[in-house]
Parts: sequence; C-alpha cells; structure tokens
Amino acid sequence: MSPRRGGARVREVPHGHVHGHVDAPTSRLARIVLLTFLAVVALGSVAGLVALWPSGDSVVDDVQYAAEGVTFPDAEVLAVREPCPVIAVGPGIETPEGVEDFPEGCNEIDVRLTSGPEEGDEATVQTEPSVVRSGLRAGDEVVLLRIPPPDETVPVVYGFSHTHREAPLLGMTVLFVVVVAVVARLRGILALLGLVFAAAVMWWFVIPGLLAGESGMAVAVVGSTVIMFVVLYLAHGPSIRTSTALAGTFLGIAVTALLGVWAVDAARLSGMSDEGGEMLQLYADGLDYKALLSAGIVIAGLGVLNDVTITQSSAVWELRAAAPDLTRRELFGRGMRIGRDHIASTIYTIVFAYAGTALGVLLLLSLYDRQTSHVLSDDMLSEEVVRTLASAIGLVASVPITTAVAALTVSGARPRDAVPEHEDARA
Repeated sequence: MSPRRGGARVREVPHGHVHGHVDAPTSRLARIVLLTFLAVVALGSVAGLVALWPSGDSVVDDVQYAAEGVTFPDAEVLAVREPCPVIAVGPGIETPEGVEDFPEGCNEIDVRLTSGPEEGDEATVQTEPSVVRSGLRAGDEVVLLRIPPPDETVPVVYGFSHTHREAPLLGMTVLFVVVVAVVARLRGILALLGLVFAAAVMWWFVIPGLLAGESGMAVAVVGSTVIMFVVLYLAHGPSIRTSTALAGTFLGIAVTALLGVWAVDAARLSGMSDEGGEMLQLYADGLDYKALLSAGIVIAGLGVLNDVTITQSSAVWELRAAAPDLTRRELFGRGMRIGRDHIASTIYTIVFAYAGTALGVLLLLSLYDRQTSHVLSDDMLSEEVVRTLASAIGLVASVPITTAVAALTVSGARPRDAVPEHEDARA
C-alpha cells in the first residue's frame, strides 16, 4: 500500500531502478527557456532557407560531361588482358630494366556491345591499369564511351567509362535497410527516413546554394540546422529530452563553425588541395573555396555530434529518474563521467574515419623524403587535420554543454522516498 503524504499519494523508488523509459519531471522555467531558444533557432533557419534558397542562378555555366555526340553504350566483358607496368617519369628517374617494351595488349579488354548502334559487335578497348587490377573479369557489365566518327570512312572509337556496379550497391543498400529495420525496428526506420530528408536538403538546398555563390558557411549552418530539427525529432520523438539534445547540437554546430572559419583562415588553406577541388575550379572559379572547406567541416561533424548530444541528454534523464535526490551539480558531474567515456570512444571514431579516407594521401606523403613538420603542413594533410580537429573540438564542447542544459532542464532534487505518482511527466 502506497503511503500518503500531504494528500498526495507517493510511491517508493528503489535505489538504482528506472521505471521503464519514463521521462523525469522538468523545471517549468528551464523548459520555457529551452523551447523559446529552439523556437528562435527554428524561425532563424526558416528565414535562412527563404533568403538562401537557390533561385536557379549559378556562378557555374552548364557543364557537359562529354562532347556533343558522345554516347555511353553498355557492353559485356569477354576477356581482360594483363595490366601494363606503372613507370614513374620525371627528372632524375631512370626507367627500370626490362620494362622498355610493354606486354602486347596490356591494359586492354575485349567486349561485346549490348546496346547502341553497333549492338552485338565486338571491340577491344584501352583502359587504365587500375581497371584491370580491380578484379574485372569476363561476364562483367561495363559502360563504354563511344566517339562518333566524322564520316563513314573512319571507324568508331570506344573508350572505357566505368563498370556497372548497380547490383552490389543496391544489395548493400537493401541489406543496410533490413538490418536497421530488424535491429532498431520503428526507430531505425524513422532514422532512415530522416536520412532521406537530410539527403534531400543537401541535394536541393545546400549544393545548389553553394553553386549559386551564396555564403558557404551560412548555407551549411542553415542546412545543418534544418536537418537536425527533423532527424532528431523524427528518430527520437518530440520531447523535452530530445529538445535538450537538439539545443546541445546547435551549440556544438556553432562551436564547430567558428573554429572551422578561424582554422581555415589561420592555416591559409585554399580548399583546393585535392583533384576534385582543382577540377571544380575549372568550371566554377567564382566560388569561395575556403568557405566551402569551412562548410564541409560543419557538415562532416553532424552525425557524430547528434550521437553524442542525444546520448548525454538521455543519460541525464535516466540519472534523474534513478536518483531523484541528486542535486543538479551532482547530476552534471555524473553525466560528465558518462560523457568522458563517450568522448574517448567517439574521438577515435572521428580520427580513424578521417584517417581511412585520407589513407592514400598518407601513403603518398610517407614516400617522400621530407621533414615531419613539412609533411604535416602539406595542403592535403593540413585540410584533413583541420577538419578532424575542428569537428573533434566541437564534439567535445557539446558534451558539457548538453549535459549542463539537461541538468538545468530536469527538476531539482527531491527526497528519494517521495516521488509524487502524478509527476509522470513525459515531456
């Protein structure tokens, strides 16, 4: 029988026990401040969407992927020749003995066209050594580049475009969706829908906005804010708990953005250290590539930032439900103990993720006989270092920020043996 105190029926809350997934009571004032802050951010993001929404104008002229008349017929691989040896060419580099004469037909593949005007015809196509070494074999489907002849006396010229990879990519996608749906169930499916929404924002707002010459950082921050609003509430449900994580995420984005802008300028990075940047400059010289690099830093850290803030918010909520007698200071301290463990593991995630994407660059730089300080100052590696550190600092800063917001949002300390039953405040 539950005792009554002061006319209110109370229940005993065993030490360390959490009743299901019930949110702890929240402070009314903190809740008002939190929701007001989020409302202001939401209005600002909507205003940003309206102001920055691409109108169709672009600093880039229409770019054709191939010359007029060039088509891309499908073909089936009949045979793959051996790869040609790769020879370094340059001042002071001697050609190794025994490779003056390349093997006959190296880097070539025999194909049968399965579409286009010459469907059914066979041809021999020159490729790159990387294509031959990729495991390409007879029976694979490829896409060729067909250059039409100027007249009937000249034969058609074919080049290699790429391998058909739709089947394995589709298989991996289906497997990913099935695993997420089976393991995470409804929440996982909602997260996938949030991912689709994020892709739509990137494709129809962020990328066109950047190509239109808008401020790279403004587009990235507005796009990231809109994405986080939808994906967090969609995956975790509209609640004060989720709102707390959202507030921490926005403040973490602000820290990352400020650090990104400062670091890119202080390191004198151009944003064009890789081949993609150089190619883009040929078609869009009017873009601010330093701003693009800063914008990429913000977008790159969104996923991990979301993970950390929602975890910290949930940790504080569960701590309050399990230990209602903790003061907010104690609640913050215990939440930070959890956060420090999370920081340690998540930093590894960020660093190794970037190291994996830059592995080719690291291998190349390691071959050069240069001082370590010079290697670290190289444009390609410096961009990765700045991107990693800015994201990591924003991530680390979001932990105490989110923990503090959550500790201030939940209700204050109460005696452990007096938790009013009517305060089942699912926010």
